[in-house]
Amino acid sequence: MANDDNRPDDRLSRRRFLGTAAIGATGSLAACGPVGDAGSANVQTRPNVMWRLASSFPRSLDALFGGAERLAEKLGQLTDGRFVLRPYAPPEIVPALQVMDAAQQGTVQVGHTASYYYTGKNAALAFDTGVPFGLTSRQQDAWLYQGGGLELVQELFADFGLITMPAGNTGTQMGGWFKREVNAAADLRGLKMRIPGLGAAVMDRLGVAVQVLAGGEIFPALERGAIDATEWVGPYDDEKLGFQDAANFYYYPGWWEPGPSMSFVVNRAAWDQLPSFYQEAFRAAALYAATHTQTIYDAQNPAALERLVAGGVQLRRFSEDIMKAAHTQAMAILEENAAADATYRKVYDQWKRFRDNSFRWFGTSEQAYAAFAFPTG
Repeated sequence: MANDDNRPDDRLSRRRFLGTAAIGATGSLAACGPVGDAGSANVQTRPNVMWRLASSFPRSLDALFGGAERLAEKLGQLTDGRFVLRPYAPPEIVPALQVMDAAQQGTVQVGHTASYYYTGKNAALAFDTGVPFGLTSRQQDAWLYQGGGLELVQELFADFGLITMPAGNTGTQMGGWFKREVNAAADLRGLKMRIPGLGAAVMDRLGVAVQVLAGGEIFPALERGAIDATEWVGPYDDEKLGFQDAANFYYYPGWWEPGPSMSFVVNRAAWDQLPSFYQEAFRAAALYAATHTQTIYDAQNPAALERLVAGGVQLRRFSEDIMKAAHTQAMAILEENAAADATYRKVYDQWKRFRDNSFRWFGTSEQAYAAFAFPTG
């Protein structure tokens, strides 16, 4: 089923599709003749379609919410405007953390979200986004598109009447904003922190009182002291959301999200009603949108971090004590989840083999280059 839904190994055909999409669009125009024209049957395979997309991310974030807008724009271009996708930010249709439910129930045809928000439905959904001390963005993409990961997560989403496609990655995230310094694992105890996914489970074991809040709810909670710390993405988004005005200490790295991938989740019944040309156009548009997301972050984060530091933000690196304590708990949780559930074990075992091999390779060439060439923070 996964290979029929979104073939990650069929990248060559996607590139060919992108190269010939203009011809296909022209052909649809030529087919729009009077009834009885030779091309009239072809017109019927390219109907006017209007879908709605609910995103988990605020409109102000042009890298994240912009991924949905880029999907819609490219989809329209590839179908000569016949396939219209309208993106909505939370809570215009549903709240940010109910996007998967909306797509599953058919309230919208597409959800734009992070799968680890929904681990209460199935803990293994976390792998579709990323897990603590897991894959970097390049490794995550390699696992999804080339390493069999997407087939595995498609099986998970099938239980909810959904299919999924990667919607872009943020790259390694920052460790977040803290109102006071945390120099050792013991300093985390008693903190109230906004953090989702498996990272929340790790922090919970380290004594943190965790909360899951949507993007638009974080700043007020941090400013009024309802939480003591928060993570989001990185300098470009964090600056837009104003976290520097509510907390002064900015920690790195975001060990719980070394390469988190967002997702487009599509209602399967709606997908099956699409002509095959529209399905392929959607796949191509999703790949286009996913590619552009991280390029925005990589281009904008450096300057944003400089502005934050120049404005008085105190940049801090998590101590070895915190990193080791978090790593120990993260590995324990992964193993415990795998032991408790066969479906989780299936995904985890395959992911772990891929991670171990990838880490050996990146730890050779990539790490040696970075250690020499990159300045230390």
